[in-house]
Amino acid sequence: MTDKLQALAADLEELARRKRENRLAYYAPYQKQREFHALGLKHRERLFLAGNQLGKTWAGGMEMAAHLTGDYPEWWEGKRFAGPVRAWAAGVTGESTRDNPQRILLGVPGQWGTGAIPRDRLDQTRTGRGLPDAVDTAFVKHRSGGLSQLSFKAYEKGREKWQGETLDAVWLDEEPPPDIYAEALARITARAGLVYLTCTPLLGMSEVIRKYLQGESIDRAHVRMELDDALHIAPAERQRIIDGYPEHEREARVRGIPMLGSGRVFPVAESAISEAAFAMPRHFARIVGMDFGWDHPTAAAWLAWDRDTDIIHIYDCYRVREATPVIHAAAIKARGAWIPVAWPHDGLQHDKQSGEPLAEAYRKLGVRMLPARAEFAGGGHGVEAGIMEMLDRMQTGRLKVAGHLAEWFDEFRLYHRKDGRIVKEHDDLMSATRYALMMLRKARTEAEAVMRRGVVQYAETESRSFLEV
Repeated sequence: MTDKLQALAADLEELARRKRENRLAYYAPYQKQREFHALGLKHRERLFLAGNQLGKTWAGGMEMAAHLTGDYPEWWEGKRFAGPVRAWAAGVTGESTRDNPQRILLGVPGQWGTGAIPRDRLDQTRTGRGLPDAVDTAFVKHRSGGLSQLSFKAYEKGREKWQGETLDAVWLDEEPPPDIYAEALARITARAGLVYLTCTPLLGMSEVIRKYLQGESIDRAHVRMELDDALHIAPAERQRIIDGYPEHEREARVRGIPMLGSGRVFPVAESAISEAAFAMPRHFARIVGMDFGWDHPTAAAWLAWDRDTDIIHIYDCYRVREATPVIHAAAIKARGAWIPVAWPHDGLQHDKQSGEPLAEAYRKLGVRMLPARAEFAGGGHGVEAGIMEMLDRMQTGRLKVAGHLAEWFDEFRLYHRKDGRIVKEHDDLMSATRYALMMLRKARTEAEAVMRRGVVQYAETESRSFLEV
């Protein structure tokens, strides 16, 4: 029996050794990590936003190891290089590069080959100067027979240290300055390579982060990973982790959402306004806010108003670009043709196809457009006044948003000021919501809308006059 136990112990130790020295072979990514890798097939620039200790750096290291060795897992759907590659892995400082991407890729000092790069694929390493245990370059055996070359860099060295080289891949661990990011892109241009960034967005809505979240491009894509996506963290531990972070950092450290900053229009945590979706009671009054667009999306936001508590629930939204009024009208009516629609001043502009005002074009398509453009009860339609109304409701718990409305929350996160002025980009659903709030007095329950429509139709038949809806 003792011999069997010893043999079992030896087998277990051997298995543990194999896992330590070939972690790439045992890499089983979570869904968000796998999505991130897959995006590399079509996008040369990728961003992996995630909270702390959720697995973003591990995913970054595993991808780099796959490119360096050519040992792509069977499930791999991302970009593949056919032969050896030249690559960089970088961090903010020399110390952070050593302690993060270097450690993930090579293992801890004295135990090279226990990181993402298998031990039997490490050919040699060259140490750096001036920083204990730092590696300057590693050479990795590629399955084709050649050698891949990986160098470690730091943002703090400045742009000049990033110039000149031609690379296949660059991994940026934590957010770089814009000039460093630009140099990283320049390094992979000649070889049609890739750049990917893994970070916790503690710098807020910075220029590099905004490049991904706001600037739509076929070249770029991003994935965001939250605490609940990290299966290695027990559910019972998650609240303890959340409570351990300062409140203003929780969104970034737990959910990978850019930290609140002075530039945010709505300095409100998402958790304060998000709610689980539920069936809206029939006595809640409804209204839709609509923002017209073509090159930027046409958007609509559906609001349900509980008059008893004065709480507004945003329960649906719609955002589509480069589609005609016929398409938008069908989508709006499908969600309730009886719900009144608030619209902005450009609804008075003429549609290029029909030659009639946009609002009238939608009205003829059966959309229940309000008779006049959106404005406050006392007159006026200022953007800042509308923003203050939204913010006041958010801060007092009188505006809630269904948590599944990803497009609405995407805009909410990006809505910001520059030099004190609101940036009018990627704000279609924010504008639609604001128009609906301005005209909240026109919100109706279905019973009220049907009854009022009947009165209007009767009046039109008798006197051919139009009564305000």
